[in-house]
Amino acid sequence: MSTKKEILLETGTGEAEILEFRVGDGDYAINVIKIKEILEVDNISPVPKANASVIGLTMVRGTIIPLVDMKFVLTGEHTNKTRFTTLLCEFNQNQVAFCVDFVKGIQRVPWKNIQKPDAIIDDKGSLVIGNITFDNRIVMMLDFEKVVSDIAPATGINEERIEKIIKKDRSNLKVVLSDDSPLIRKVLFEALTKAGFSQLRFFNDGQQAWNYFEDLLERKGENFKDEVDILITDIEMPQMDGHTLTRKIKENPVLKTLPVVIFSSLITETLKHKGESVNADAQLSKPEIENLVDVVDKLVG
Repeated sequence: MSTKKEILLETGTGEAEILEFRVGDGDYAINVIKIKEILEVDNISPVPKANASVIGLTMVRGTIIPLVDMKFVLTGEHTNKTRFTTLLCEFNQNQVAFCVDFVKGIQRVPWKNIQKPDAIIDDKGSLVIGNITFDNRIVMMLDFEKVVSDIAPATGINEERIEKIIKKDRSNLKVVLSDDSPLIRKVLFEALTKAGFSQLRFFNDGQQAWNYFEDLLERKGENFKDEVDILITDIEMPQMDGHTLTRKIKENPVLKTLPVVIFSSLITETLKHKGESVNADAQLSKPEIENLVDVVDKLVG
């Protein structure tokens, strides 16, 4: 097993670094921020009665890592290789390696050029979170968190965590939320409603949220908190990412007092500095839904 590349990404630039890879006949992409390493793997231990998408386990510097067969995830056909190019990723406080055919390279792309999937295919079962075009070639950004949660639902937000939320009257607090996942927006609505919030305003991406804040500034100026007490935002979203949205708010002379919570699967100990660099007030990993309400209470309660 050998490390092929280490990857870094600036924060809040309005751009994403994406790694393009091939599986079967398709070109796909992943946000570089999710990748710890690119590895060649040949020491694999099969797992009896594992999910059909899981090839087995491997060891990376003393840590046991599950291997997911992206060919099976995307085509329903198992790969027949014995040595794999893998993308070792960390999100939702878990490390997982995804086996692909080969890596094509890394490109920097403005978030505004990453288009949302067409409504015809953008249903709860789709793994595509954005489409990028290069010279009439379509590259699909995949939802790797959904790949993992489909295999192991307990790794994401689950009902047991939501049940831990304690309800009290929080109806006076006005919350703006930005997340491109319909499922996460639904879960956030259910969790925050259960906690006693009633004034929730949702946006599908960071650009929509920023447009709202710009309009709010024009209408309310320094009285903008008549309509919003706190922002909760994802990081990875088409059009504008959460780091850029946070930076824009914190650099604005009026909006800078608005508390911002980054709520994302990408919050890890090694990536928290990115949220700190754009002055986020708090950062939470998405499984920590029960802690989100406590953080909001501390910031604006």
